[in-house]
Amino acid sequence: MPPSNAENEIIIREVVKDVWIFSRPFNLFNRLPVGGRSTAIKLKNGDVWLIASTPLTSSTRSKLAELGVVRYIIAPNAFHNLFLKSYKDAYPEAKVIGPEELNEKKRAEGWQLDEVFNTSVPDPKLGFEDEIEHCFFVGYKNKDVAYHHKASKTVVAADLLFNLPATEQYSQTQNKPSFPIINSWSANSWVMRMFVWLKEGDFAEMQWSARKVGTWDFDRWIPCHGDVIETNAKQVFKEAYRRYF
Repeated sequence: MPPSNAENEIIIREVVKDVWIFSRPFNLFNRLPVGGRSTAIKLKNGDVWLIASTPLTSSTRSKLAELGVVRYIIAPNAFHNLFLKSYKDAYPEAKVIGPEELNEKKRAEGWQLDEVFNTSVPDPKLGFEDEIEHCFFVGYKNKDVAYHHKASKTVVAADLLFNLPATEQYSQTQNKPSFPIINSWSANSWVMRMFVWLKEGDFAEMQWSARKVGTWDFDRWIPCHGDVIETNAKQVFKEAYRRYF
């Protein structure tokens, strides 16, 4: 659930030209301080592409209105869906995109995604490929999709990489994002490699996806959980996924 003072705790900043992040505290299972983050990208035609993983606060709405018209609302995996309906209600003309598994959850809310990733159509044509390419990790249990904004050399994804502690996401609170037992869950830690291994559903599919991302020209990675990897992100990704290279 969003914190009661979500409006005051959200941090909005431009990471690089036309790429904005919306960061906030979030405790997984009401215990683990992993943080949460949405990411908005202003496309060349003025439309806004948005990974929606944080509450739609008034400050979030104001910034999105400044950027342009929200045309794409992205659910980055099968678990980041808590706030999707509020965004869809606010931007009814936007196309909601995510893994097919989410439709089962959304059916209970009385709606469905507009475009889905699944094993039959792992590479759907979504309308923004010239600027943002994607890779569906079919073999990853969380059904994550990585997105690469070519102009800024930035990858945006949910649970493919964690980079904890979530310093920025907790910077407006009195709480420290210290993680029980584990001192660090940085993106290039053994904990991250173990997490990837535990989430592996199919080795061959994971290898194909990891190697595809490895061909992208990127330097920055924006995760939903933890601090932004501002530089050298491609090497960090290959270290975390070295089992597949």
